[in-house]
Amino acid sequence: MAIPRSKHTKSRRNKGRMHLFLRQPAVSICPKCGKEVQPHRVCWNCGYYKQEEVIKVLEKLNRKEKKKREKEIAAKGKESKAEKPLAMEELSKK
Repeated sequence: MAIPRSKHTKSRRNKGRMHLFLRQPAVSICPKCGKEVQPHRVCWNCGYYKQEEVIKVLEKLNRKEKKKREKEIAAKGKESKAEKPLAMEELSKK
């Protein structure tokens, strides 16, 4: 049986483990619904990827969840319309 020459120190042991740690996944924001999504993945909230509907999320929900989701989408649409930047003429009217 082989015998190790000497004991490895804690620092030497831990240096070997330096690359063994968990990283937080990269996150971007879905342009359609505004939820956090991993890059290059379909948004599980709205089912869109690159401005194209890939998964029909509303069809898979039951009535109660479907109604709630539609309200959220409508509210999000109203918020985005209200956030238009004002032009110089509109600023002078106020």
